[in-house]
Amino acid sequence: MSELRFVRLGFGDEAVDYQEAWQKQREVHAARFEDTVPDTCLLLEHTSVYTAGRRTTESERPLDGTPVIDVDRGGKITWHGPGQLIGYPILKLPRPVDVVAHVRRLEDALIRTAAEFGLETSRVEGRSGVWVLGDPVEERPALGGLSLDFDPRLHDEEFDPRLNGPEYAPSNAGQRREDRKLAAIGIRVAKGVTMHGFSLNVNPDNTSFDRIVPCGIRDAGVTSLAYELDREITIDDVLPVAERHLREILENAEPAPRVVAAPENAVAPA
Repeated sequence: MSELRFVRLGFGDEAVDYQEAWQKQREVHAARFEDTVPDTCLLLEHTSVYTAGRRTTESERPLDGTPVIDVDRGGKITWHGPGQLIGYPILKLPRPVDVVAHVRRLEDALIRTAAEFGLETSRVEGRSGVWVLGDPVEERPALGGLSLDFDPRLHDEEFDPRLNGPEYAPSNAGQRREDRKLAAIGIRVAKGVTMHGFSLNVNPDNTSFDRIVPCGIRDAGVTSLAYELDREITIDDVLPVAERHLREILENAEPAPRVVAAPENAVAPA
């Protein structure tokens, strides 16, 4: 790929409103399609906001009517806010775009970033993003005084953690020693150019996730670098490290078009 340009939009007291950043994405996306700018990664921190991808259901939104911005990315509902590093890589890729390969590259960069701070992370089959894996089920502490055999989440697909006390809250998944998401990824591809991207939890107030069903996942939770490493880590600490790993992986990648299988009954040309 070509050289990747990074644009730092705003952090801390200059955190960026979501709608403002979304408009900036659209402008850069159009320019990248026209080849008037190079591949660009916007880096920023958002003011507090809930955003819902195309697959979000009503049952996953805040119960109290807190406003949610519906967006055109994949995935479900999530929260963005202070203490979270946001990255929007706007890249032109060969068509048809291999979306899965693009997501895997972003995951690799964030896994390497976490590792540089001393945190081992991983992927979870069937769930995008970067995860801290929990303990084996049989080694986890009893939940709410009940054995794991009676955990309602194992038997009730509609179980709602928001109505059942803090022991089920996504922000407490670390205490329960369950799988917990460190970074979320949700993207959109239009005209062969990517939009949206990732959010990496550095040191946010993760209780903001407790008002929703984050990413539509009811049996796992969320975490942050600061929580997992039990020390103060800031956006300023993480920003140059994440930028370096994104550059290394995205600039050195050799994206290929997604392979489109021919229909089984296709007739080969004579």
